Amino acid sequence: MADEEVLQDTPHRRVVRIGDTVRRPMHPWTPAVHALLRYLEGVGFPFSPHVRGIDEQDREVLTYLDGLSGPQSWAKVAGDAGLAAIARLLRDYHDAVAGFRPPDHLTWFTGETGLAGGELVCHGDFGPWNIVWRDERPVGILDWDYARPANRLHDVAYALEYLAPFRDDDECLRWLGYSQPPDRRHRLELFAGVYGLASVEGLVDAVIDVQREGIERVRTLADAGAQPQARWVADGHLEELGRRLAWSLAHRHLFEA
Repeated sequence: MADEEVLQDTPHRRVVRIGDTVRRPMHPWTPAVHALLRYLEGVGFPFSPHVRGIDEQDREVLTYLDGLSGPQSWAKVAGDAGLAAIARLLRDYHDAVAGFRPPDHLTWFTGETGLAGGELVCHGDFGPWNIVWRDERPVGILDWDYARPANRLHDVAYALEYLAPFRDDDECLRWLGYSQPPDRRHRLELFAGVYGLASVEGLVDAVIDVQREGIERVRTLADAGAQPQARWVADGHLEELGRRLAWSLAHRHLFEA
């Protein structure tokens, strides 16, 4: 076996690079994710990894997307140019996946199957940490484990929590790469306009709804013993999610005219 470069090593999740491939743990929903990634490869979407099979250790094998990601990605989206680029990337993904009709026997991490009217398969975790950059250009989208059927607005609202962002000034300046407090209304309008939304009406409510849903999803999965959600709850992450929701509710005026 070639040398393994550890990319992530947390309880229940060890991700390694071997040559030009990434090896990741399998999950019950991995077949659905692989069907999605194969579809994207087939339609020529250039920003998703390609499935290369299952290895002898029962790990999924994906192509490695070279570039900066994770914590290094936050500063890339602090300016208008990076924000616009990531909005276009999300729209490009949604347009590419719009024709995908997953077989009914495939189950996503939520337990859902199939698509309801108006739904497509959302990425489900479209945050800055999962975007790969080269210079000032996004070139890839990582970590498709939380892909799920939903309407487009779910991905948009999820992304805006982190990109507007729905965080206080101290966190923006200390951790998220901003040189000054962000103009959150401007950023929300810019993202929505580049993505192609006709207006920003309802977006703040949509973000808050996604935050509430996320809290309930973590609680439900943790109660079922799923990881990493059970570890998150043990570490107090539900309380942190509750504080983020409370901040959004108290500061929605920063996002609205």
